Amino acid sequence: MSETKDIPVSNRQLAQDLQIVHDSMLDGLGQLADYFGFNKVMGQLYGTLLLSAEPLSLDDMMGRLGISKASVSTNMRALKQIGMVRQVWVRGSSGRRKYYQAETDFWQIFSNVVSGREMRDVDRALSVMEENRQRISGIIADLPPDQQILARLYLDRIAQMQALFRFAQLIINSVLSQVSSGDVSDVSGVELQ
Repeated sequence: MSETKDIPVSNRQLAQDLQIVHDSMLDGLGQLADYFGFNKVMGQLYGTLLLSAEPLSLDDMMGRLGISKASVSTNMRALKQIGMVRQVWVRGSSGRRKYYQAETDFWQIFSNVVSGREMRDVDRALSVMEENRQRISGIIADLPPDQQILARLYLDRIAQMQALFRFAQLIINSVLSQVSSGDVSDVSGVELQ
């Protein structure tokens, strides 16, 4: 007699539906990670931990996803660095094996990612634009008249882009201050100052 014959049909269906949801979530989180410029495996590892009732070791995750231990280790280090996972102690486990849990405060994850990577990217873009603006401003008087027209166009377009990136900086900072100030479950708007 097979194991599935002993389980009522409704329970077999639930187990199959849970597996479908599990696989769909791992695929979706992998695609989401890829969309935001992270490694797809990072999303799948995070999903594996998020959907696990107990902490998992690197070996557990390696077995569940069918990926190399080096890939698991490298991607877990990156997830830990951005605050999406944390190492935890598991009673009765050997001291050599590390166990991990997913961070479930999604606003904290959002805050970590946005304040880290996105703010660095916006700051870098503003810095490059300012260097270019200064370069053109320093040479525009020495350019032939036709190139002065083009240089003024460059300055105008750079100024427009700087305004957009400063606005993005303002929005990001405003959202981060709202997130850090408390419960965001009932946030319906953000006040820009």
